[in-house]
Amino acid sequence: MYEMTDEEFEQAVEDALASIPPRFLNALENVGVTVADAPSAAQLAALRSDAAPSDGTRLRGVLLGLYEGVPLTQRGWSYGNVTPDVVTIFKRAHEQLFSTREDVVEQIRKTVVHEIGHYFGLSDADLRRMGY
Repeated sequence: MYEMTDEEFEQAVEDALASIPPRFLNALENVGVTVADAPSAAQLAALRSDAAPSDGTRLRGVLLGLYEGVPLTQRGWSYGNVTPDVVTIFKRAHEQLFSTREDVVEQIRKTVVHEIGHYFGLSDADLRRMGY
């Protein structure tokens, strides 16, 4: 287990976002990226039902990140960008699974890219094949 301050973790998430090629970052519209210690009860419930679109990144059964929204590939003409899609990266899960700062930071990068990939319509299988 490697613990980071909230500021260090948030900076690692910002650095991971900055590592995404500009053509993809510039294509993101109305997407919020946030950090939480752990998933909320509502987020866990959404994963267990079809009530709300969501996709999560798991490693060894631990939820590392979550995309909540409607992927670009599934949006119809009536999709309104009133409520933003949200990507949440979970701090305690990353800390729990890794024992060095380098490993935590690398997994944060992979998790951020994985969740942003869901926004573009990539499945978990697609992202795993790509190394995320």
